Amino acid sequence: MRKTVWKWMVAAVLFGMLSLSAQAQTKVGIVDLRKIFDGYYKTKLADANLKESAADKDKQLKELTDSFKKGEEEWKKLVEKANDQAVASTEREKSKAAADKKLLELRELEQTVNQFTSTAKTQLTDQRGRMRDKILVEIQEKIAAKAKAGSFTLILDTASETLNKTPVILYNNGENDLTDAILTQLNASQPVTTPAPVDKK
Repeated sequence: MRKTVWKWMVAAVLFGMLSLSAQAQTKVGIVDLRKIFDGYYKTKLADANLKESAADKDKQLKELTDSFKKGEEEWKKLVEKANDQAVASTEREKSKAAADKKLLELRELEQTVNQFTSTAKTQLTDQRGRMRDKILVEIQEKIAAKAKAGSFTLILDTASETLNKTPVILYNNGENDLTDAILTQLNASQPVTTPAPVDKK
């Protein structure tokens, strides 16, 4: 009798474990995060802003560089005049003093150019990082909402790679791919742009 009861207890426990296992079955979804990030309209706007900022800094750097080149040419002329024996000694002394002063200005300007280049690079890197992080947060929030609505317990990124640049996910059958649905939702808030008027003339 005790053996029979024991068998039933064991059977009941096993049945319960199997039932819990079935209920706790993982529902996995996949997304191509790179495709979503690149296709999101805010990413394209951010890229355009970055290019505009970079172009503005390139313009400022060109102005500084042109000013340095102009000053360098003036310095060379002053040095030539200071070494020209055909010129009166008083004029040579004036040219030498002016050349020394110009050289100091050039060194200061060179430091300014180097500092500007370093600062501009840091600013652009920081701007790119902030925009990227902000966009990724928005995408992750949308993915999380989609996962909860679809009762997914796990979402994997098919575009992810290891440190060796090899794919993390080696195979998937394409089921439960939420990429296009999420990208559509993200781009649904894209402002409608009015086309520029065509000049019929």
